[in-house]
Amino acid sequence: MQKLKKNFAANLDESILWRLIRENIRSQATPYMIAIVAMVFVAGTTAAIAWIMRDVVDSLFEAENSAQVMGVSIAVFVIFLVKGIATYVQVVALTRAGNRIVSHQQIKLYDKLLRQGVSFFNFTESSDLLMKVTQSAQAARTVIELIVTTAVRDTLSLVGLLAVMFYQQPMLSLFTLVIGPLAIWGVRTLLRKVRQIADMETKSLSAIMQVIQETSAGIRVIKSFGLEERMAERMSASVKSVEKRRNKLERLKAATSPLMDILAGFAIASVIGLSAANLFGSDGSTPGELMSFVTAMMMAYEPAKRLSRVRVGLEIGLRRVRMLFRLLDQPEVLVEGENPQSLPYGPANVTFENVTFGYRLKEPILRDLSLTFEAGKTTALVGQSGGGKSTILNLALRLYDPQSGKVMIGDQDIKYASFETLRKNMSFVGQETFLFSASIAQNIQLGREGASRQEVIEAAKAANAYDFIMNLENGFDTMVGENGAFLSGGQKQRLAIARALLRDSPILLLDEPTSALDSNSEHLVQEALRRLTAGRTTIIVAHRLSTILHAEQIVVIENGQVAEKGSASELLENNGPFKALYDHQFASAEKPAEARSEN
Repeated sequence: MQKLKKNFAANLDESILWRLIRENIRSQATPYMIAIVAMVFVAGTTAAIAWIMRDVVDSLFEAENSAQVMGVSIAVFVIFLVKGIATYVQVVALTRAGNRIVSHQQIKLYDKLLRQGVSFFNFTESSDLLMKVTQSAQAARTVIELIVTTAVRDTLSLVGLLAVMFYQQPMLSLFTLVIGPLAIWGVRTLLRKVRQIADMETKSLSAIMQVIQETSAGIRVIKSFGLEERMAERMSASVKSVEKRRNKLERLKAATSPLMDILAGFAIASVIGLSAANLFGSDGSTPGELMSFVTAMMMAYEPAKRLSRVRVGLEIGLRRVRMLFRLLDQPEVLVEGENPQSLPYGPANVTFENVTFGYRLKEPILRDLSLTFEAGKTTALVGQSGGGKSTILNLALRLYDPQSGKVMIGDQDIKYASFETLRKNMSFVGQETFLFSASIAQNIQLGREGASRQEVIEAAKAANAYDFIMNLENGFDTMVGENGAFLSGGQKQRLAIARALLRDSPILLLDEPTSALDSNSEHLVQEALRRLTAGRTTIIVAHRLSTILHAEQIVVIENGQVAEKGSASELLENNGPFKALYDHQFASAEKPAEARSEN
């Protein structure tokens, strides 16, 4: 069974390797061909250096022949000149191709992430994604460069040097080849441990990224609860884990060098001793031939050492490349149909027909829900937390697809609508406003590509954001910091409303846009919302009933179903769930008035 697992892992690595080569070598054929040609010259000149050592030594014994000495010296210079130029071309071409592969893979990975649905991000750690986008893309370059340089430069160099060795001293060369199988056997024993340690190192690196991201996002919680020491301990444990595994990997990688050093030293010492003892008939050789042979053998040591370590490097790289392909091959849950329909632009009914949905298949949140949000009117969703109100917005945006039933805009199922026209018809303002690390103007302008500066200003005025923006040092060019760190909650919310106003979509989705605001900010945001919702099909989720009493329709959602619906006045007369919510929220405001009347 263990042998079967090893064979499967080897086959899997081989398939990943061929896929990596197939998808990347072709796209970078030109720079790789240039690098390969340069490496052929490097390999050829390396063998030529060993070859010409015969003439160098022999010419020293015939110093009176000045023409021969001059010819040898010029040849040596030309060989090293060609090798230097070829090495430069090789490095530049490989670097260009490698950098292009990294950027290409990172773009592919990011495009794949953008095509994934929200559920993918719910179940995938952001630190894990960061690890894959950065480390695995770089590993793709490393593996390909390792293969190209090994297959061409090192292999050809070794073959050329062996040819020189056999030409100069055939019998001594046969003796040195006995060392090769010993080196291969030694390297194979290291690979078993390398695979395991490489996987564990990747997990530890992901843990470091996770700690850093959580520290950045949750620094207020860390400070307020005094969690610095605990976070420092987590970080220290993760870093030490990576350090420990990297040390193990380097020890295993480094073990190949002394192994090759010992074997090479043994081979060279044996050759010198055998030559001196004339056991292989080397007494008829000239000093130059023996020197050429020894030089070739010593120069062959470096490419042989790199070739012996290539499997270790491949094992480490392919472990990370596998992460890349796993992410690229991740199935996309939310996809556009083959022939997507265009939604007509304008206010339209949003209809849920017998919709059942749960974020986990066996735990439905919405249960056979049927509900219509009328065109051009405001419908408010209220009810206890966890009842499914925000889920309704998620389905309307098609961030998820229902398990059964359908969501309609007008008479079209949005599952078959194009993403472009669906998004164009909708604007969203959430409770937790997200702002990009850019200027205020740039954040508002995201609402509609190509909007003019004047349109941005008008949207800010309509959102009651203009005054506070102009009081900032750089006005609309003020940088907001990471996720609006330099702004208050009310300011961020008004920028989100300005962004939605600029988008000017006929369908508006609002998820508790005033729940975290103080009374003054809420008043300003409410004014802006009244301008924003006018004439639009609006669905608003709210816990503060005071903010939605003006809605044409109020729907109470309980346990994923419609408990009751109607206008505020109608629902207050029904003495149902809405009346209970209303009495609960406004009871504290009425008690002081009752107390005053009793006095």
